[in-house]
Amino acid sequence: MKKRRGESATSFFQTKSMEYIYILIGSAIIAISFNVFLLPNEIASGGVSGISTILHGVFGWKPAYVQWAFNIPLFIAGLIFLGFHFGVKTLVGTIFLPLVVFLTEHLEPWTHNPLLGALFGGVGVGLGLGIVFRGKASTGGTDLAAQIIHKYTGLTLGTCVIIIDGLVVLSAAIVFDIEKALYALIGLYVTSKTIDLVQVGISRSKTALIITDKQQEVREGILNKIDRGVTKLSAYGGFTESERPVLMCVVDQTEFIKLKQLVKSLDPSAFVVVMDAFEVLGEGFKKD
Repeated sequence: MKKRRGESATSFFQTKSMEYIYILIGSAIIAISFNVFLLPNEIASGGVSGISTILHGVFGWKPAYVQWAFNIPLFIAGLIFLGFHFGVKTLVGTIFLPLVVFLTEHLEPWTHNPLLGALFGGVGVGLGLGIVFRGKASTGGTDLAAQIIHKYTGLTLGTCVIIIDGLVVLSAAIVFDIEKALYALIGLYVTSKTIDLVQVGISRSKTALIITDKQQEVREGILNKIDRGVTKLSAYGGFTESERPVLMCVVDQTEFIKLKQLVKSLDPSAFVVVMDAFEVLGEGFKKD
């Protein structure tokens, strides 16, 4: 663990402590979601947890034991083939997640409806993984296998993950039935979307790109009446090839209507493109 320049020892310790707390909380959420939503409904939505679901259904093996049996060798393989860069935090997630699965295996299922199990299980796993990723770690498992395949085959990391998860879902279709595999795909999709939501949050800001013949008036209006910064971007018209600078402004969602009305009042013919800004860091917005 390297301390960043200018960071006090206390601040460094607090940051690292929070990262480990994120890993523990995220792993616990994944484990509980697995036990109350995914396992009882035989939804094998990829990864080592999906493999443990299949082996539990076929042989009755305890999922926690299966997860340890896969996670620990994969972690060791990661150290051998990928190096030591994932470190202690990934090892914590690799061991702690199956431990919580083992400790919470007595929990009663929260639903026996496979669709609800896939949806809420996907949300729970995605929420947990998103929190673990905020701790700058992973829960190991097939993610490490995907990284090894990626390194030695040249396939993209995303493709490797899809291949591994696809094989797990295909196995679920063979062991259980096609319907369970389809529910597993729903769970995978919901998990990916929930991870994105946890990582970047819900959009509360808007980015506006403004092309106008009254740049000075619009710029001053945004600075003085909305109290937001403006960036002038160099651009050229695709048809005329003449210079057409673009004003870029990021505003809070509550200020967007005010911005739109201001631009319309100053230049009714202005061309405005508006996009969601999911995470804005800096003055006037969120501080990292």
